[in-house]
Amino acid sequence: METPDNNSHTQERLIGDLRAVIENAEELLKNTDQYTSVLYQNARAKLAMALDAANEELARFEDAQLARMIDATREANARFNDRTGEARILRAFQDLH
Repeated sequence: METPDNNSHTQERLIGDLRAVIENAEELLKNTDQYTSVLYQNARAKLAMALDAANEELARFEDAQLARMIDATREANARFNDRTGEARILRAFQDLH
């Protein structure tokens, strides 16, 4: 069963993997610019479109992950009645022990 913590690590790994694929594909596009045949240019155009879609999806993933983190922080602040930044920091360090 996926726990929230495992799910978060899985999502972080997925985001990292997607970033790596995007970076590699962008590097491939940059390094194949000298090939001018129609076949290469069509393949490069398709790859560029796929990269645009992947970058948009990555941004959505990152925004959703950030929203979940903010919500979790708000919930923890309410649950532990943290009214100041100092209280939040002290609780964070207490959790480490």
